[in-house]
Amino acid sequence: MMVHRKKKPALVIVAVLTLLCIAPTLAVNAKQERKLRFRQNGEFKILQVADMHFANGKTTPCLDVLPSQVAGCSDLNTTAFINRMISAEKPDLIVFTGDNIFGFDATDAAKSLNAAFAPAIASNIPWVAVLGNHDQESTLSREGVMKHIVTLKNTLSQVNPSDAHIIDGFGNYNLEIGGVEGSGFENKSILNLYFLDSGDYSTVPSVPGYGWIKPSQQFWFEQTSARLQRAYMSKPAAQKAPAPGLVYFHIPLPEFAYFDRSNFTGVRQEGISSASVNSGFFTTMVAAGDVKAVFTGHDHVNDFCGRLTGIQLCYGGGFGYHAYGKAGWERRTRVVVASLEKTEKRGWGDIKSIKTWKRLDDEHLTGVDGQVLWSKTSSGMRRRKHINGA
Repeated sequence: MMVHRKKKPALVIVAVLTLLCIAPTLAVNAKQERKLRFRQNGEFKILQVADMHFANGKTTPCLDVLPSQVAGCSDLNTTAFINRMISAEKPDLIVFTGDNIFGFDATDAAKSLNAAFAPAIASNIPWVAVLGNHDQESTLSREGVMKHIVTLKNTLSQVNPSDAHIIDGFGNYNLEIGGVEGSGFENKSILNLYFLDSGDYSTVPSVPGYGWIKPSQQFWFEQTSARLQRAYMSKPAAQKAPAPGLVYFHIPLPEFAYFDRSNFTGVRQEGISSASVNSGFFTTMVAAGDVKAVFTGHDHVNDFCGRLTGIQLCYGGGFGYHAYGKAGWERRTRVVVASLEKTEKRGWGDIKSIKTWKRLDDEHLTGVDGQVLWSKTSSGMRRRKHINGA
């Protein structure tokens, strides 16, 4: 007689729990497999959003605006600005560089994060985020904030690289931008983006002030940069020089203080609020040899770019309306466009230039301070002007 054995309930429960545990990981991995590449017009455009300081939406008031702007001004002005910028610039990637929410005033961190990133989520444009020094001050830890972010639609953010067994912080990762589909560079990463957690506050009792990028993160950056350079300079289509790299994090490096009005484009209206110690990350980037520009936030009324030892150090400019600012000085955002060299045989080659400008949240989204950050023929040119068509 055939005996029918019943499945053991314990095994079924274990299987279900296992699926529940791995499902978020599978979802995140599926998002990260979304390939970024240059458009058919030979461009890749990045929109940087610095310091939204989002809290509870329409009940959260604006700070440092003109008296005529106070009535009805709230977090929703920040949301409206993002939507306007997405519509005007149509970026290929949106990068949020920290203090995405202002934790002290956010009642529920998850809800505030969802609302802050809602325009990017709805746009169906890939987006990423790093942490600032205020994101963890609500109901989620820094790890919790980053773990929530990576579950959101259209994000390519990562909690940390899977191949880094020991690394400080949360939100250290990189993205590879491929060449135009059908070109000789379609299988090459011709633009490399690095994202790092610059911390919040010092955890060393004898060292006051803000956090910094730790040795473990720098080691990961060095290893990643070296790996990408080897791939780019190897067959097929071996190149003679590394692909350009751009680096995004929140707290500016001490080297941002090396500039004065004679050698930067933009404005400096407050001190450089970097860590009180120099972790050496700038030197690490110089030694790597591929980084062309760094983009930070944190100091809301600074918006300059200055070149030091071959690397452009840039602020995004304060974006959020619940962040401190300067009444009458418009909230702003930075746009970066990398453009490819046109070739006769294959259409599009490698990167010819990287340019930037800022847009102000005024009636016309006025474009200002257009400049070339890097080009194959020069190391970076300064020119102050309004952007045509803005």
